Amino acid sequence: MIRGTDQGVETVTGKISPPAEHPGAESRGVTLFLCGDVMTGRGIDQILPHPGKPQLFEPYMRSAVDYVELAERVTGTINRPVDFAYLWGDALAEFERVQPHVRIINLETAVTSSEDAAPDKSIHYRMHPANTRCLTAAKIDCCVLANNHVLDWGRSGLLETLDTLHGAGIRTAGAGRDDSEAAAPALIELPGRGRVLVFAFGMESSGVSRNWAAGKGRPGVNFLIDLSAQTIDAIARQVGAAKRAGDLVVASIHWGANWGFAIPREQRDFAHRLIDAAGVDIVHGHSSHHPMAIEIHHGKPILYGCGDLLNDYEGISGYEAYRGDLALMYFPTLDATTGTLARFAMTATQTRHFRVNRAPGDGANWLEETLNREGRKFGTRMERRPDNTFVLRWG
Repeated sequence: MIRGTDQGVETVTGKISPPAEHPGAESRGVTLFLCGDVMTGRGIDQILPHPGKPQLFEPYMRSAVDYVELAERVTGTINRPVDFAYLWGDALAEFERVQPHVRIINLETAVTSSEDAAPDKSIHYRMHPANTRCLTAAKIDCCVLANNHVLDWGRSGLLETLDTLHGAGIRTAGAGRDDSEAAAPALIELPGRGRVLVFAFGMESSGVSRNWAAGKGRPGVNFLIDLSAQTIDAIARQVGAAKRAGDLVVASIHWGANWGFAIPREQRDFAHRLIDAAGVDIVHGHSSHHPMAIEIHHGKPILYGCGDLLNDYEGISGYEAYRGDLALMYFPTLDATTGTLARFAMTATQTRHFRVNRAPGDGANWLEETLNREGRKFGTRMERRPDNTFVLRWG
């Protein structure tokens, strides 16, 4: 612990100049893949080759299979079981095209067969451990676990999640067997380009329970009590102890509400201080079920909310104005020496048939208009290309 409404079924029925060029920056750069929530549990687990027990404890849904059937009523039959790569759909071609050096996701589920459902929650996500190959199919390097679903099936479920992911060769950040492991960064070595360090944190504002905080000898998440100067100091000490010359540091934070574009002043101030005082090169925010504004602060990117890249919400009504079916694949390229942003590309996606698809034209229009509106106050603009991908402009 560092001091300082999930979507379930409620009922069933300014002129901006382009960024300054950094000669050679991309040739010596590190391109990351970042996204928001990847929710491979519950309904999605049921279409994979090894579905776990479907039992749920929700007010209106008692089986995870119900989420599959709900989606099929809206978007058509899903021929199950699907193969492990199915979920990623068009994202696989984007990975091949962009060739990011590191792939980081917020994995919003436990990976467990535990039956120890958290008694104080009504929404529980779990993916059967045998379905972990859906993550290796996309060559995911690091799963952020500091979120409000990783302990849905108890501390035993978290321990199985850690063992399963590590056994598959996937690094984790933000949760651990004790507070030291939960606070430790995931380390990704890039020969000739240094290392990427991923620190991850969860906050109560996103639904992470204080009771889930890791402690001495107690498994849990790396919990942020507040956004104070003292918290920044603590993070700065942790980063300083781990960071070497040439390292790039990602601070991945599960914070804020699921819906809404407003960014609290304290979040913005905290993100600025992470960069200015704690040695962070990119702030990777998530919890919102839709993409939020992007800010570039002193040459370093701040993603306040990345939306849901993949979930089982098809067929669930409510909050349509936020277009929770749309998301972005974020591909920032950072200078490997300075950590400064050299280029920022994005690909618009849509979840359909429990699969990541390239967003249709109207979806790309919505993302462009919405993020340009929200980014105006931060001096950022989405420049759309003919293939419905985007490049961020800032000035």
